[in-house]
Amino acid sequence: MQRSRLVPYGYQSGDCGYCKNNETSAAYYAKSSYMTVETYQALVDRGWRRSGDLLYKPDVLRACCPHYTIRLPAASFKPSRDQRQAINRWNAHVLGDKYAKEVAKKYPRSKEEKKQKNQRFDLVESVQEAEARHLKPVEPAHRFEVTLEPDDFSEEKFQLYRNYQSQVHGDIESEITRTGFKRFLCTSPLKRRKDSVEGREKLLGSYHQCYRLDGRLIAMGVLDLLPHAVSGVYLLYHSDFGKWNFGKLSALREIALVIEGKYNYYYMGYYIHNCVKMRYKGDYKPQLVLDPMTYHWNPLEDVKAHLDQEKFVSLDVAAASTPEDKSMDVDEFAGPDGTTWRYKSASEAAASGESLFIIRMPGVPTASELSHEVDLDQIHVTFGQGMTFQTNMLSSWEDDTDITHMTLRGAIAELAACVGQEVAESMAVDFSR
Repeated sequence: MQRSRLVPYGYQSGDCGYCKNNETSAAYYAKSSYMTVETYQALVDRGWRRSGDLLYKPDVLRACCPHYTIRLPAASFKPSRDQRQAINRWNAHVLGDKYAKEVAKKYPRSKEEKKQKNQRFDLVESVQEAEARHLKPVEPAHRFEVTLEPDDFSEEKFQLYRNYQSQVHGDIESEITRTGFKRFLCTSPLKRRKDSVEGREKLLGSYHQCYRLDGRLIAMGVLDLLPHAVSGVYLLYHSDFGKWNFGKLSALREIALVIEGKYNYYYMGYYIHNCVKMRYKGDYKPQLVLDPMTYHWNPLEDVKAHLDQEKFVSLDVAAASTPEDKSMDVDEFAGPDGTTWRYKSASEAAASGESLFIIRMPGVPTASELSHEVDLDQIHVTFGQGMTFQTNMLSSWEDDTDITHMTLRGAIAELAACVGQEVAESMAVDFSR
């Protein structure tokens, strides 16, 4: 069995990218050169995300803008009026009036078919309506194609990225590089493969969903296709097509991909309640929120009312709350085991150099709990060139018994605590990089 390879980078703080208050957030980081889709599915369901080959699990408690993992059960999705209108507007633009008239003339619908069309909105059918491969043999105004392609670099993709970052995001042109694009959106540790589900091919791994109009690449979604989910990583579109709302169009198409490919859930990344630009994810209903303490899923609508009052919310641990006095560096809150946790701010916790088992982080077990969940003596480590050993084979391992200090055992224990038992038992801690 080839194990997912993880390099522990530890707990670090940094400036928040979502607010303008010069506040600090923190996360636990790791890197990976190889990862199975099963491993990443398990990590996402513990609050992790990736950026290229960098993996991170935000400290939800200490964040000024807490990141909550959300997912949409696609089979239950009901598009809103404005979401349906976005699809219909784009389809009308691609097909044109002439196409619609010719199709109505050559392939007339019965009264019953027209009635069903008006009464029932089929998401998969609607997002594919204007695609060239689904058209009647009548010439449309434009040729529109959507393809799933390997997440490899191409100059065509880079030029789209360059336009999007400079014209839509306002980035400085000189800072938009091919190297950065490759690192950010073309370097995934997930390895692609194909499975068969109910007689149909199911793609797994990292892909680019490319949108081409009359042969021109106009938009691209970066997707991770996982055993039980389609996870949206990033979307970019050409500024010439800004008015067509590709944010909505791509989200709806990705939800349709979940349904058609039987992936079950659509992950839109993090929901950040106190960031207005990130609240739009709640418009795709019904969303479920991952509890940062217990990893249970709760309806977003149940969590929202609490998020209006508190930044840190765990419905499963009602007593858990963020301190009201933000000027304090140290405060207390009740942990899931009923004990009182004392904690420092994000910057102080990172600067202290203390173990996660001392500073504490929501969703991370205590040292005692970890000892019952994971046998650290059986963790695999690799030093490259196919050399993989269990930790108990290391000469100094038995002398290193305290996991609450920054030793080799402590670093491996922190990683195991953050990734959870399932991943810890199947990974190889990579010391070759």
